[in-house]
Formats: sequence, structure tokens, C-alpha cells
Amino acid sequence: MEEIQQQLEQTIERLFGTDIAVELTVAPEETGADYASNVAMRLAKVAHKAPMVIAEAIKAELEESGCAFGIEVAAPGFLNFTLDKSYFEQIIETYAQRVDISLDEYSGKTVVTEFSDPNPFKVLHVGHLYTSIVGDSISRLLELAGAKVVRANFGGDVGLHVGKTIWALLQKHYSPDDITIEKIGQCYVEGTQAYEDDETAKDEIVRLNKAVYALADLGQERSFERLELEGLAEDYGFSTAEMAQIAELYWRGRELSYQYFADFYAQIGLKFDKYYPESTVAGRGLTEVRAHIGTTYEESDGAVVYRGEKVGLHTRVFINREGVPTYEAKDVGLIFTKWDDWHFDESVVITGNEQSDYMKVVLASVHEYAPELVDRTQHLTHGMVKLPGNVKMSSRKGNFLKAVDVMSLVEQELTESLRERIRSYDEEERRNPATAGVANAPQEKTVQPVPDNTKLIALAAIKYAFLKYRMGGDIVFDPQESVSTTGNSGVYLLYSAVRARKILQKAESGEVNKKFVQNEEPQVVEASVRKLNKKIVQYVEVIRGAVREKAPYKVCNYLYELAQEFSRFYEHVPVAGSAEEVERKTLVRAYLNVMTHGLDLLGIEVPEEM
Repeated sequence: MEEIQQQLEQTIERLFGTDIAVELTVAPEETGADYASNVAMRLAKVAHKAPMVIAEAIKAELEESGCAFGIEVAAPGFLNFTLDKSYFEQIIETYAQRVDISLDEYSGKTVVTEFSDPNPFKVLHVGHLYTSIVGDSISRLLELAGAKVVRANFGGDVGLHVGKTIWALLQKHYSPDDITIEKIGQCYVEGTQAYEDDETAKDEIVRLNKAVYALADLGQERSFERLELEGLAEDYGFSTAEMAQIAELYWRGRELSYQYFADFYAQIGLKFDKYYPESTVAGRGLTEVRAHIGTTYEESDGAVVYRGEKVGLHTRVFINREGVPTYEAKDVGLIFTKWDDWHFDESVVITGNEQSDYMKVVLASVHEYAPELVDRTQHLTHGMVKLPGNVKMSSRKGNFLKAVDVMSLVEQELTESLRERIRSYDEEERRNPATAGVANAPQEKTVQPVPDNTKLIALAAIKYAFLKYRMGGDIVFDPQESVSTTGNSGVYLLYSAVRARKILQKAESGEVNKKFVQNEEPQVVEASVRKLNKKIVQYVEVIRGAVREKAPYKVCNYLYELAQEFSRFYEHVPVAGSAEEVERKTLVRAYLNVMTHGLDLLGIEVPEEM
């Protein structure tokens, strides 16, 4: 496919003196061709000729140059290309050994991918699960393209949410030994409610917020030194004993939060290279903002703001009246800290859509004094994850779906689905062992347990359910649909891969379904083999597009279509015992390797058994 594109582009430049990117698509089945291009129609205005005339000229030039593929012209100006059978065989042979795709789009480049970004003192919700999965898959795509990827995580270990949580913890008289991550989550909700409804509580939370900033600046060890405690207590209007209690709750809450995050990431198979607490970048943000007051930022009613209206945006506060850096200033500090740490060629930041306008203001302000850093930064956004019924969830109100609840919910759905599938399979095997794919199987009904890899399969179901959608819009996540064994689901793809492995194992053991072999229909078999060949060969171009657009959904779409093609192949084409057994085993092995490679880019592992 790449060879056709290159020759087409060179031919067009010779004939028409124009440089144009050629796009190839899979040719419609009725054409009998492998690929097609509408480039002649795109050239019509440039060349001032009819598309059919242009297409015929390109065809003649390519044939005269001795191209290694067939060319046909079709109205109203399509170019259809047919590749020799040996072209497919060579790629299939290679993939049957190993899928080793070498892309160089990011060769030698360092890319920082920042995603997930949970805040300590809050419970992880389904949105964190989504962005963690998407961010990791994008990182894997970039690594395949040659990038050195740094997976970074940014979270608010300081800020009003911490003040709200500690306020509620104090109201409940919790000691550091009493608190759990669940109690922290509940106290955040209660503290938020108090902040919004009770002016006295609001003032206390604001005071706590300032004290927490000071504790974070001191560090954990100094936070407990008597002189430091006495100084902070005096500065923020607490007794020394109260300040000591605040420090104990703060550092214990941070510890519990970070351990909770680490356990969650381990559960979904994700490891970050760098975690940036907000307290570690807030100082840098203050320095940068203050250094550019009067040029980029300005003072307004005791605060420091950026007037975004001058670039078609809106005004935002970067330092509040108490001299505390806002989220905006912390993000400024993060940009510069990431640059200091990695000197990145590209920084990819993944957040929810609600952060879009906010990030535009932050980046616009930094662009005025460090444009090269902003030019290297790409902000990708995604919608909300909702359950069927379109219910909007909010951690502030406490009506959100926790990440761990999603895992449990899908595991329950999967367990029931697997049990039902096992019952159906056993019944089919008992009634007709041939259609179950098992030769000479016993006629008595067997009882098979649910596999012990349910967690692995459930995680695959969740990851695929999130990744199959284009980023941007909201996602309705249906747990039942995610574990379907027949639709566009991760479980369906896993079954397909495991089925391919079983076919190879049976072929190696010499197990033959004689009835199936005798009913071989040459035309149907040939068409099924050709279609699967063609689909497998498309893999590298799909990956190239997914890397270029940072779009895991393109991999998902392709793998689903590939699995469907393999299902048709499985239905019509015998492998073991056929005259073409060697070639067909090679094709099945290539399919399995491509499917496994593609699923790995999604962070999905193929189990040995299903």
C-alpha cells in the first residue's frame, strides 16, 4: 500500500508538477481490486482536465514505468489497484513469525504524556479510569512510533478540596489512625457542602487551605517540629495542638491517597514515570506569573489576573487576593517544571472537555513569554463517562461512580455471561460436536467452571469499551454490552484470538474435522482466505493513522473488522487436514499475532483460555 502511494505521488509530480498527498482506501468488493484512490478527481481543478482523462494518464505512466501492481480506471475517475498474490503472502509470512512494525514518526523524540491527574483527598471515579486507559494507549502508540514516552501524573495535594476534607475530618474528631480513603471521600463531599452553605465553615476552610499550603512547603518532617508548629499556629490563628492535628491529618491523608492511587494503577496495569504534586510546582508558577506582571499578567483588586479577552478568551485569576496560587498558576509551574525535567519535543495533556477553555487561557498567557513551550504542547480532551440513563455524575455531590465499582460491576456481568456461554457451549457440544469445532467429542454433557482469569477479561472489556470511541464526546458505558461475546466488545476480540490459538493447537495435534473438510466449497474458501489476507495487510497503515492522530479508536475499529473477517474465515475454511493446511496455518498464525499486537497497543492481554 505504501509502495502504491509513493509511486502515485511521484507520477503525479512528473505529469502535473504538483505535490499532493495520495490517499488509498480499500476497494469495494465488487471491483475485484485491493485498493482505490480518488486522487484524479482531486486533481481536476489543478490540472484543468476531466478526472477520467487524468486517471488514464496516470495509469499509462505507471504501467510504462513497470509498476508491480495492476491498475484499472473506473468512472467517474477512480484508480483501482490490484496487488499480486505474492505481495500478500510475503507480509503474511512475516506476520506469522512476528509482528515487528517499525515506525519512525517520533524517532529520537521525547514526549511527555500527562493524564489521569487524580487529586489526593478525593476518591477515584470512572472518569479517572477512562483517562488512565486512554492516556496509556496513546503512550503505547507513541512508543511504537519511536518516542521516548514519559508518563506523567499531576494532582492537587494542596488546594481548597484539601481544606474542605480536613475541615470535615476535624468536625468528626477523626484521628490519623481512624481515617480511610472511603472516609476521606465522604468528608470531601461534606466539606464541599459546608463551604457552599455555611459562611463560618467557609472562612474556616479558607484558613485551613492556607495552613495546608504552608505545611506542604515545609515538608513532612519540618511540619512536626515544635517551633514550626508554633509559628504556623500563630500565622493562621490555630492553637499549637490544633496545628499538630491538622498536620497529622494532612500527611496521613496524603499517604493513604498515594497508596490508593498506586494500588489502582497496578490493578489496571499502568505505571507512571513521574508524579507531580501541585505543591511541588506551585512555587515555580508563582515565580513565573509574578515575573510577568505588567506585561502578561496584571493586578486587579488585590489578585493577579490574565486578560484573555485580548486573544478572544476570558479573564482568569492566577494568584488570589490571599497571595495563594490558583490552579492556573500551578499549571504554569507544571509546564516549566516538565520542561526543566525532560526538555520535551512534545507535551500531550489529556483532560475532560470542561478543561478546554481553562487550558486555552493558561496556554495563551504562557505563549506571550515562552511560546516554544506552548507550541510543543497539545491539549486533548474527552467527554464524560455516563451509565445508561444519561445520569451526570459529580464527585462534589457524591453521586459519582467509583473506579473500583466499575471493575466490580463488569466482573459480575462477565461472570454471569461466561456461565451462560459455557452452558450454551456444553449444550451445543452435546447435540452436535462437529459444529462446536470438536471432533469425536464425548456425547455426555460436561460441566466447565468459570475461568479464574475473570479479572483480566473484565479489564479487557472495560478498556476496549472506552477506547473504541473517538475522543471528544460523552460515552455511555454499558457494563452488559462491554462483556458481550458477539458484538463490538473486548471479550469478542479475546474469544476470537483464543479461537485462533485453538485452531493451531488442534492442527498441530492432527485433530481433523473430516465432515468439515469434505464440505469445502472452493469459491467460498478462496474468497474468505483472500479477504482475511487483505485485512491483515492493512494493519500497518491503520497503526500509522492511529499514531498520527493519537487515536486508539482506529486500532479498535480495525481489530473488530479483522475479528469479523476471521469469524467468516473460521466458518468457511478448514485448516487441519485440508490440502492447503500449511498456508492456512500460516494465515491463522499471522492473524493471531496481529490481533495480539493490536490488543497490546490498547493495554489488553490475551489470556490462554476463555
